[in-house]
Amino acid sequence: MMSQIVKGKNALEWAVKASKSVMSEYEPIMLPPANRWHYHQGVFLCGVYQLYLETGDDAYFHYVKEYVDKLVDEQGNFYFERDQLDAIQPGLLLLPLYEQTGEVRYKIAASKLRNLLKTINKTSEGGFWHKDKYPYQMWLDGLYMAGPFTMQYGQLFNEPELVDLVLQQEALMRKNTYDRETGLYFHGWDESGETAWSVPETNTAPEIWGRSLGWYGLAIVDLISLLPENHEKRGDLIRVLQNLIVNLVRYQDEGTGMWYQIINKGHLEDNWLESSCSSLFVYTIAKAVKCGYIDRAYAENAKRGYEGIVTTYIQEEPSGNVSLTGICIGTSIGVYEYYVNRKTSVNDLHGVGTFILASLQLKDL
Repeated sequence: MMSQIVKGKNALEWAVKASKSVMSEYEPIMLPPANRWHYHQGVFLCGVYQLYLETGDDAYFHYVKEYVDKLVDEQGNFYFERDQLDAIQPGLLLLPLYEQTGEVRYKIAASKLRNLLKTINKTSEGGFWHKDKYPYQMWLDGLYMAGPFTMQYGQLFNEPELVDLVLQQEALMRKNTYDRETGLYFHGWDESGETAWSVPETNTAPEIWGRSLGWYGLAIVDLISLLPENHEKRGDLIRVLQNLIVNLVRYQDEGTGMWYQIINKGHLEDNWLESSCSSLFVYTIAKAVKCGYIDRAYAENAKRGYEGIVTTYIQEEPSGNVSLTGICIGTSIGVYEYYVNRKTSVNDLHGVGTFILASLQLKDL
């Protein structure tokens, strides 16, 4: 089935362009922030690895492997921050490398990330703090940062209790951040209620921030696809995903098909269309349609969103490379003014990585 053509290229061609534009600028270990085990690189390299699976081009595989090999030694030792869920996300690179090469160091390194879950602080209900420096806080982001890796690790190394653990974290996240008014989810929740931003009585973040909701969507659709079809919680999760998508498309910008930095406040003049959250929603909707989790009519929403990203925020350079703009830099939880005053950057890995992932889901629609 042919995917739509936007600005002269189909979705696979845009994914290749975006990937190669970053790969030509940085050797793997210099991807920003350089010389670090970090989720920015992890998200981008997950996209690169998917391109390897899609095209069979070994250059993508070797690029991913080189990043990991510069950080993980022959004994499986590596430095990572042990007080946060973000450090787990690049573990999504270790599992396929182990399966493909059989090199035990990748398994050892993955087990260290898995064991982080034994020591990370928790809320009274057993929900993981996002980072130690954000005590008693659960963030939507964390479900993607730790969930898909943990579930796959549990399945690969016969720890079924890890699947249950991930589903427990999702249920707590959903219960504590749900917004009845929009049917969407606030950026986070503070059990202590002592953070400056926490809303009295509910202790939620005050806003529905695009990228955090996008991480949640990506995590949910990926977790469903990892569960066996007869899993008792799979049907519930599909209904959660359907509800999310039905409510998301209510806030899709009519003109561009994209989504705003603060999802439900597109009517405010200082709010702006953001490319990484739009990519994440395109991914979520496109994969949900492809997997049969939601009605095929929603494919049009994914296509409109994708077309908006490419036409609004992709710039083609004289060199042949492309730049993706309109990407919000890394962001904590705050009030409305904090989010809308965040800077944007060009080819930030949050954006390019999610754009590549979205492109690969969209190409078959």
